[in-house]
Amino acid sequence: MKILLVHNNYGKHSGEEAVVDKMACMFSEHGHEVCFYRSTTEGSRESLFGKIKGFLYGIYSPVGVRGLRETLEREKPDIVNVHNLYPFISPAALFECKRMKIPVVMTIHNFRLICPTGLFMRNGKPCEICLQKKNEWSCVRYNCEHSYLKSVGYTLRNVYARWTGAYKRNVDIFACITRFQKEKLIEAGFDKDKIVVIPNFVDISSKYKEASGGYVAYCGRLSREKGIDLVIEVAKKHPKIQFKLAGELRDQDLLSNGLPENCQLVGYLSGKALEDFYRNASFFVMASKWYEGFPMSILESACFRKCTVGPDHGGFTEIIGKGENAIGRLFEPNNLNDLEKQILALWDQPVLVEELGQKAYEKLRKEYSSEVIYEKWNELFVEMLDEQCR
Repeated sequence: MKILLVHNNYGKHSGEEAVVDKMACMFSEHGHEVCFYRSTTEGSRESLFGKIKGFLYGIYSPVGVRGLRETLEREKPDIVNVHNLYPFISPAALFECKRMKIPVVMTIHNFRLICPTGLFMRNGKPCEICLQKKNEWSCVRYNCEHSYLKSVGYTLRNVYARWTGAYKRNVDIFACITRFQKEKLIEAGFDKDKIVVIPNFVDISSKYKEASGGYVAYCGRLSREKGIDLVIEVAKKHPKIQFKLAGELRDQDLLSNGLPENCQLVGYLSGKALEDFYRNASFFVMASKWYEGFPMSILESACFRKCTVGPDHGGFTEIIGKGENAIGRLFEPNNLNDLEKQILALWDQPVLVEELGQKAYEKLRKEYSSEVIYEKWNELFVEMLDEQCR
Protein backbone atom coordinates (compact mmCIF):
# COMPACT_ATOMS: atom_id res chain seq x y z
CA MET A 1 0.00 0.00 0.00
CA LYS A 2 1.29 3.46 -0.89
CA ILE A 3 0.43 6.20 1.60
CA LEU A 4 0.81 9.92 0.95
CA LEU A 5 1.25 12.04 4.09
CA VAL A 6 0.23 15.69 3.66
CA HIS A 7 1.37 18.26 6.22
CA ASN A 8 2.15 21.96 6.48
CA ASN A 9 4.93 22.23 9.06
CA TYR A 10 4.58 24.91 11.70
CA GLY A 11 7.09 27.70 12.10
CA LYS A 12 8.75 25.90 14.98
CA HIS A 13 9.04 22.15 15.45
CA SER A 14 5.90 20.94 17.17
CA GLY A 15 4.32 17.78 18.45
CA GLU A 16 2.40 17.41 15.19
CA GLU A 17 5.62 17.25 13.17
CA ALA A 18 6.90 14.57 15.53
CA VAL A 19 3.68 12.56 15.14
CA VAL A 20 3.77 12.80 11.32
CA ASP A 21 7.39 11.62 11.25
CA LYS A 22 6.64 8.75 13.64
CA MET A 23 3.66 7.66 11.57
CA ALA A 24 5.82 7.63 8.45
CA CYS A 25 8.36 5.40 10.20
CA MET A 26 5.63 3.12 11.55
CA PHE A 27 4.04 2.62 8.13
CA SER A 28 7.43 2.05 6.47
CA GLU A 29 8.48 -0.52 9.08
CA HIS A 30 5.34 -2.51 8.27
CA GLY A 31 6.14 -2.65 4.57
CA HIS A 32 4.10 0.26 3.23
CA GLU A 33 5.53 2.77 0.79
CA VAL A 34 5.37 6.29 2.22
CA CYS A 35 5.62 9.55 0.31
CA PHE A 36 5.13 13.17 1.36
CA TYR A 37 3.67 16.46 0.29
CA ARG A 38 4.91 19.03 2.80
CA SER A 39 5.10 22.76 3.07
CA THR A 40 6.40 24.92 5.90
CA THR A 41 5.51 28.13 7.69
CA GLU A 42 9.08 28.62 8.87
CA GLY A 43 10.34 32.13 8.16
CA SER A 44 7.07 33.33 6.63
CA ARG A 45 6.12 35.48 9.62
CA GLU A 46 9.36 37.42 9.50
CA SER A 47 8.36 39.69 6.60
CA LEU A 48 5.26 41.65 5.62
CA PHE A 49 5.10 39.76 2.32
CA GLY A 50 5.19 36.44 4.17
CA LYS A 51 2.39 37.52 6.50
CA ILE A 52 0.19 38.67 3.60
CA LYS A 53 0.92 35.45 1.71
CA GLY A 54 -0.02 33.39 4.76
CA PHE A 55 -3.23 35.41 5.17
CA LEU A 56 -4.35 34.84 1.56
CA TYR A 57 -3.07 31.28 1.07
CA GLY A 58 -4.79 30.10 4.24
CA ILE A 59 -8.07 30.86 2.47
CA TYR A 60 -7.06 29.48 -0.92
CA SER A 61 -3.52 28.44 -1.84
CA PRO A 62 -2.96 28.08 -5.60
CA VAL A 63 0.54 26.78 -4.83
CA GLY A 64 -0.84 24.18 -2.43
CA VAL A 65 -3.57 23.06 -4.83
CA ARG A 66 -1.13 22.74 -7.72
CA GLY A 67 1.53 21.10 -5.55
CA LEU A 68 -0.80 18.43 -4.22
CA ARG A 69 -2.23 17.79 -7.68
CA GLU A 70 1.26 17.25 -9.11
CA THR A 71 2.23 15.01 -6.18
CA LEU A 72 -0.89 12.87 -6.64
CA GLU A 73 -0.23 12.51 -10.37
CA ARG A 74 3.42 11.64 -9.79
CA GLU A 75 3.15 9.32 -6.77
CA LYS A 76 -0.27 7.74 -7.44
CA PRO A 77 -0.91 6.84 -3.78
CA ASP A 78 -3.57 4.40 -2.62
CA ILE A 79 -4.45 6.49 0.45
CA VAL A 80 -3.93 10.13 1.44
CA ASN A 81 -3.44 10.89 5.13
CA VAL A 82 -3.87 14.63 5.74
CA HIS A 83 -2.62 16.46 8.83
CA ASN A 84 -2.24 20.27 8.98
CA LEU A 85 -3.13 22.22 5.82
CA TYR A 86 -2.59 25.80 7.01
CA PRO A 87 -1.54 28.14 5.65
CA PHE A 88 0.33 27.14 2.49
CA ILE A 89 -1.56 24.03 1.37
CA SER A 90 -5.12 25.04 2.34
CA PRO A 91 -8.28 22.88 2.49
CA ALA A 92 -8.98 23.74 -1.16
CA ALA A 93 -6.29 21.22 -2.12
CA LEU A 94 -8.53 18.40 -0.86
CA PHE A 95 -10.70 18.75 -3.97
CA GLU A 96 -7.76 17.35 -5.97
CA CYS A 97 -7.96 14.08 -4.03
CA LYS A 98 -11.67 13.85 -4.73
CA ARG A 99 -11.13 14.59 -8.42
CA MET A 100 -8.61 11.74 -8.67
CA LYS A 101 -10.83 9.42 -6.58
CA ILE A 102 -8.19 8.77 -3.94
CA PRO A 103 -9.61 8.14 -0.43
CA VAL A 104 -8.64 10.66 2.24
CA VAL A 105 -8.33 10.19 5.98
CA MET A 106 -7.62 13.33 8.00
CA THR A 107 -5.89 13.10 11.35
CA ILE A 108 -7.43 15.65 13.73
CA HIS A 109 -4.69 17.01 15.99
CA ASN A 110 -6.59 19.97 17.46
CA PHE A 111 -9.94 21.76 17.14
CA ARG A 112 -9.21 23.89 14.06
CA LEU A 113 -12.09 22.47 12.02
CA ILE A 114 -14.43 24.17 14.50
CA CYS A 115 -12.38 26.90 16.22
CA PRO A 116 -10.23 29.23 14.05
CA THR A 117 -7.38 29.26 16.60
CA GLY A 118 -7.60 25.49 17.04
CA LEU A 119 -7.42 25.86 20.81
CA PHE A 120 -10.98 26.26 22.09
CA MET A 121 -9.52 28.85 24.47
CA ARG A 122 -10.11 32.54 25.23
CA ASN A 123 -8.75 34.67 28.06
CA GLY A 124 -6.94 31.72 29.56
CA LYS A 125 -10.00 29.47 29.79
CA PRO A 126 -11.75 26.93 27.51
CA CYS A 127 -14.17 28.62 25.10
CA GLU A 128 -16.64 26.84 22.81
CA ILE A 129 -18.63 29.82 21.57
CA CYS A 130 -17.82 29.12 17.89
CA LEU A 131 -19.11 25.58 18.36
CA GLN A 132 -22.25 26.79 20.10
CA LYS A 133 -23.03 29.39 17.42
CA LYS A 134 -22.04 27.06 14.55
CA ASN A 135 -19.89 29.78 12.97
CA GLU A 136 -16.45 31.29 13.45
CA TRP A 137 -17.08 35.05 13.60
CA SER A 138 -16.70 35.23 17.38
CA CYS A 139 -12.96 34.84 16.79
CA VAL A 140 -13.01 38.34 15.25
CA ARG A 141 -15.43 39.77 17.80
CA TYR A 142 -13.21 38.71 20.72
CA ASN A 143 -9.92 39.08 18.81
CA CYS A 144 -8.86 35.63 19.94
CA GLU A 145 -5.46 35.87 18.20
CA HIS A 146 -4.70 39.20 19.92
CA SER A 147 -4.24 40.69 16.45
CA TYR A 148 -7.26 41.69 14.40
CA LEU A 149 -5.43 40.88 11.17
CA LYS A 150 -4.71 37.33 12.35
CA SER A 151 -8.16 36.88 13.87
CA VAL A 152 -9.80 37.94 10.59
CA GLY A 153 -7.46 35.74 8.55
CA TYR A 154 -8.01 32.68 10.72
CA THR A 155 -11.76 33.22 10.64
CA LEU A 156 -11.98 33.72 6.87
CA ARG A 157 -10.06 30.54 6.11
CA ASN A 158 -12.42 28.52 8.33
CA VAL A 159 -15.49 30.19 6.85
CA TYR A 160 -14.30 29.57 3.28
CA ALA A 161 -13.56 25.90 4.03
CA ARG A 162 -17.02 25.50 5.56
CA TRP A 163 -18.83 27.30 2.75
CA THR A 164 -17.10 25.25 0.04
CA GLY A 165 -17.49 22.00 1.94
CA ALA A 166 -13.76 21.36 1.62
CA TYR A 167 -13.71 18.96 4.57
CA LYS A 168 -17.17 17.39 4.55
CA ARG A 169 -17.19 16.78 0.78
CA ASN A 170 -13.63 15.54 0.35
CA VAL A 171 -12.55 13.78 3.54
CA ASP A 172 -13.75 10.17 3.75
CA ILE A 173 -12.73 9.55 7.36
CA PHE A 174 -11.82 11.91 10.21
CA ALA A 175 -9.39 10.18 12.57
CA CYS A 176 -9.66 11.83 15.98
CA ILE A 177 -6.99 11.17 18.59
CA THR A 178 -9.43 11.25 21.54
CA ARG A 179 -13.09 10.44 22.12
CA PHE A 180 -13.47 14.02 23.35
CA GLN A 181 -12.52 15.32 19.89
CA LYS A 182 -14.98 12.95 18.25
CA GLU A 183 -17.80 14.23 20.45
CA LYS A 184 -16.99 17.84 19.52
CA LEU A 185 -16.95 17.10 15.78
CA ILE A 186 -20.32 15.37 16.01
CA GLU A 187 -21.66 18.32 17.99
CA ALA A 188 -20.39 20.59 15.19
CA GLY A 189 -22.41 18.67 12.60
CA PHE A 190 -19.86 16.23 11.19
CA ASP A 191 -21.17 12.80 10.20
CA LYS A 192 -20.57 10.42 13.11
CA ASP A 193 -20.23 7.50 10.68
CA LYS A 194 -17.18 9.18 9.14
CA ILE A 195 -15.35 9.64 12.46
CA VAL A 196 -13.07 7.12 14.15
CA VAL A 197 -10.77 7.40 17.16
CA ILE A 198 -7.13 6.36 16.72
CA PRO A 199 -4.88 7.75 19.47
CA ASN A 200 -1.29 8.84 19.13
CA PHE A 201 1.36 6.31 20.08
CA VAL A 202 4.90 5.94 21.35
CA ASP A 203 7.56 3.31 20.89
CA ILE A 204 8.01 1.67 24.27
CA SER A 205 11.59 2.17 25.42
CA SER A 206 13.72 -0.93 25.87
CA LYS A 207 16.22 1.16 27.83
CA TYR A 208 14.11 1.36 30.97
CA LYS A 209 16.07 1.40 34.22
CA GLU A 210 14.44 1.91 37.56
CA ALA A 211 15.31 5.22 39.22
CA SER A 212 14.01 6.93 42.32
CA GLY A 213 12.47 10.26 41.43
CA GLY A 214 13.98 13.44 42.75
CA TYR A 215 11.74 16.15 41.28
CA VAL A 216 8.38 17.08 39.83
CA ALA A 217 8.82 17.35 36.05
CA TYR A 218 7.20 19.04 33.07
CA CYS A 219 8.10 18.54 29.42
CA GLY A 220 6.68 20.68 26.60
CA ARG A 221 6.66 24.26 25.42
CA LEU A 222 6.81 26.79 28.22
CA SER A 223 3.82 29.00 27.52
CA ARG A 224 0.89 30.42 29.43
CA GLU A 225 -1.80 28.21 27.87
CA LYS A 226 0.17 25.23 29.17
CA GLY A 227 -0.41 26.45 32.72
CA ILE A 228 3.27 26.93 33.48
CA ASP A 229 2.42 29.97 35.59
CA LEU A 230 0.38 27.70 37.87
CA VAL A 231 3.24 25.21 38.22
CA ILE A 232 5.65 28.03 39.11
CA GLU A 233 3.23 29.30 41.77
CA VAL A 234 3.06 25.85 43.37
CA ALA A 235 6.86 25.72 43.35
CA LYS A 236 7.04 29.08 45.12
CA LYS A 237 4.81 27.81 47.92
CA HIS A 238 6.84 24.63 48.48
CA PRO A 239 10.57 25.40 48.42
CA LYS A 240 11.53 21.91 49.61
CA ILE A 241 10.11 20.26 46.47
CA GLN A 242 12.28 20.43 43.36
CA PHE A 243 10.65 21.28 40.03
CA LYS A 244 12.33 20.88 36.63
CA LEU A 245 10.73 22.24 33.46
CA ALA A 246 12.00 21.06 30.06
CA GLY A 247 11.14 22.78 26.79
CA GLU A 248 11.48 25.97 24.82
CA LEU A 249 10.44 29.17 26.60
CA ARG A 250 7.74 30.79 24.44
CA ASP A 251 6.30 33.38 26.87
CA GLN A 252 9.08 35.46 28.41
CA ASP A 253 6.66 37.21 30.74
CA LEU A 254 6.35 33.96 32.70
CA LEU A 255 9.68 34.92 34.26
CA SER A 256 8.79 38.57 34.95
CA ASN A 257 8.63 37.89 38.69
CA GLY A 258 11.59 35.54 38.66
CA LEU A 259 11.83 31.83 39.37
CA PRO A 260 12.05 30.32 42.84
CA GLU A 261 15.34 28.57 43.59
CA ASN A 262 13.65 25.16 43.61
CA CYS A 263 12.32 25.58 40.04
CA GLN A 264 14.79 25.00 37.22
CA LEU A 265 14.43 25.54 33.47
CA VAL A 266 16.55 22.89 31.75
CA GLY A 267 15.82 23.94 28.15
CA TYR A 268 14.92 21.82 25.14
CA LEU A 269 16.07 18.22 25.60
CA SER A 270 16.43 15.29 23.21
CA GLY A 271 18.11 11.92 23.01
CA LYS A 272 19.78 10.58 26.14
CA ALA A 273 19.34 13.86 28.01
CA LEU A 274 15.57 13.61 27.57
CA GLU A 275 15.55 9.96 28.60
CA ASP A 276 17.49 10.78 31.75
CA PHE A 277 15.09 13.64 32.48
CA TYR A 278 12.11 11.27 32.35
CA ARG A 279 13.90 8.50 34.23
CA ASN A 280 15.00 10.64 37.17
CA ALA A 281 11.68 12.40 37.75
CA SER A 282 9.32 11.41 40.53
CA PHE A 283 6.23 12.19 38.45
CA PHE A 284 5.07 14.65 35.81
CA VAL A 285 2.67 17.55 35.90
CA MET A 286 0.67 19.12 33.07
CA ALA A 287 -1.49 22.11 34.00
CA SER A 288 -2.85 23.03 30.56
CA LYS A 289 -5.59 25.65 30.53
CA TRP A 290 -6.83 24.46 27.14
CA TYR A 291 -8.15 21.02 26.20
CA GLU A 292 -5.12 20.09 24.05
CA GLY A 293 -5.29 17.45 21.35
CA PHE A 294 -3.37 14.49 22.70
CA PRO A 295 -0.76 15.37 25.37
CA MET A 296 2.13 13.12 24.34
CA SER A 297 4.11 13.77 27.52
CA ILE A 298 1.69 11.50 29.39
CA LEU A 299 2.67 8.57 27.16
CA GLU A 300 6.34 9.48 27.07
CA SER A 301 6.53 9.59 30.86
CA ALA A 302 4.59 6.30 31.05
CA CYS A 303 7.41 4.68 29.06
CA PHE A 304 9.54 5.25 32.15
CA ARG A 305 6.77 4.17 34.54
CA LYS A 306 6.01 7.72 35.64
CA CYS A 307 2.50 8.96 36.37
CA THR A 308 1.08 12.40 35.56
CA VAL A 309 -1.00 15.07 37.29
CA GLY A 310 -3.25 16.72 34.70
CA PRO A 311 -6.40 18.87 34.35
CA ASP A 312 -9.79 17.19 34.37
CA HIS A 313 -10.85 18.22 30.86
CA GLY A 314 -10.37 17.35 27.21
CA GLY A 315 -8.23 14.33 26.39
CA PHE A 316 -6.54 14.41 29.79
CA THR A 317 -9.58 12.92 31.50
CA GLU A 318 -9.82 9.85 29.28
CA ILE A 319 -6.06 9.22 29.14
CA ILE A 320 -5.30 9.65 32.86
CA GLY A 321 -8.64 8.23 33.96
CA LYS A 322 -10.38 8.14 37.31
CA GLY A 323 -10.93 5.67 40.14
CA GLU A 324 -9.18 2.32 40.23
CA ASN A 325 -8.04 2.56 36.61
CA ALA A 326 -6.40 5.98 37.00
CA ILE A 327 -2.77 6.27 35.93
CA GLY A 328 -2.27 9.61 37.68
CA ARG A 329 -4.24 12.36 39.34
CA LEU A 330 -6.68 14.91 37.89
CA PHE A 331 -7.23 18.43 39.23
CA GLU A 332 -9.88 21.04 38.57
CA PRO A 333 -8.68 23.02 35.52
CA ASN A 334 -7.11 26.40 36.27
CA ASN A 335 -7.51 25.80 40.01
CA LEU A 336 -4.18 26.53 41.70
CA ASN A 337 -5.26 25.14 45.06
CA ASP A 338 -6.41 21.81 43.63
CA LEU A 339 -3.26 21.50 41.51
CA GLU A 340 -1.19 22.08 44.64
CA LYS A 341 -3.26 19.50 46.53
CA GLN A 342 -2.73 16.77 43.92
CA ILE A 343 1.01 17.45 43.61
CA LEU A 344 1.47 17.28 47.39
CA ALA A 345 -0.63 14.11 47.61
CA LEU A 346 1.73 12.31 45.25
CA TRP A 347 4.94 13.84 46.59
CA ASP A 348 4.10 12.57 50.07
CA GLN A 349 3.21 9.05 48.88
CA PRO A 350 6.13 7.53 46.93
CA VAL A 351 4.59 4.04 47.06
CA LEU A 352 1.42 5.36 45.39
CA VAL A 353 3.52 7.15 42.79
CA GLU A 354 5.25 3.87 41.98
CA GLU A 355 1.92 2.00 41.72
CA LEU A 356 0.43 4.64 39.43
CA GLY A 357 3.57 4.64 37.31
CA GLN A 358 3.27 0.89 36.78
CA LYS A 359 -0.40 1.29 35.84
CA ALA A 360 0.59 4.01 33.37
CA TYR A 361 3.10 1.67 31.75
CA GLU A 362 0.56 -1.15 31.49
CA LYS A 363 -2.05 1.13 29.92
CA LEU A 364 0.55 2.43 27.48
CA ARG A 365 1.49 -1.11 26.45
CA LYS A 366 -2.13 -2.24 25.98
CA GLU A 367 -3.64 0.86 24.36
CA TYR A 368 -0.97 3.21 22.99
CA SER A 369 1.97 1.14 21.76
CA SER A 370 3.00 1.47 18.12
CA GLU A 371 1.91 -2.12 17.36
CA VAL A 372 -1.58 -1.61 18.79
CA ILE A 373 -2.07 1.68 16.95
CA TYR A 374 -0.65 0.34 13.68
CA GLU A 375 -3.29 -2.40 13.65
CA LYS A 376 -6.00 0.26 13.98
CA TRP A 377 -4.57 2.27 11.07
CA ASN A 378 -4.06 -0.77 8.87
CA GLU A 379 -7.60 -1.99 9.49
CA LEU A 380 -8.96 1.46 8.63
CA PHE A 381 -6.95 1.68 5.39
CA VAL A 382 -8.06 -1.78 4.27
CA GLU A 383 -11.72 -0.92 4.95
CA MET A 384 -11.41 2.34 3.00
CA LEU A 385 -9.83 0.63 -0.01
CA ASP A 386 -12.44 -2.14 0.08
CA GLU A 387 -15.19 0.48 0.17
CA GLN A 388 -13.67 2.24 -2.83
CA CYS A 389 -13.68 -0.99 -4.85
CA ARG A 390 -17.38 -1.67 -4.26
